[in-house]
Amino acid sequence: MAKYRTDLGNLISKHGTSPLFLQRAAVVAGLSFLFFMGMLLVFYVRQQFIYFVLSTAFLVVYIFTMIGWAMQKRNVVSIYENGITYRKFAASWDEITSVRSDTKSGVTLVKTGGETVTIGESVANVDEIAVVIKKRLEQSTH
Repeated sequence: MAKYRTDLGNLISKHGTSPLFLQRAAVVAGLSFLFFMGMLLVFYVRQQFIYFVLSTAFLVVYIFTMIGWAMQKRNVVSIYENGITYRKFAASWDEITSVRSDTKSGVTLVKTGGETVTIGESVANVDEIAVVIKKRLEQSTH
């Protein structure tokens, strides 16, 4: 979780995980749960150990998908009047030295001390975030 900084001002916007990535995870979790239950039913009827192994494999996929989904929900970019926070990264606009935007990797921010963070594609409106950051940096340098 990002450190709370009182010097960043009022919250302007928050950007969580993209609904596209959450939807993909929900489909995988739903299908793996259905296959888990189906294999348990087939195991109950046919009493062959291979169906139990298959059901366990689908249960493992389901569990890891749900853990990943819960962890992705914590990826929140918060844009404030005077700065930005993402996970444990927090910086004011004058602390950010460079911003790189790439369609494959997302937005990379570099702080004055060399600390970097990459905001990945999984965050909603990552292109808008890059535009806002660049505008704020231009405003802070003028």
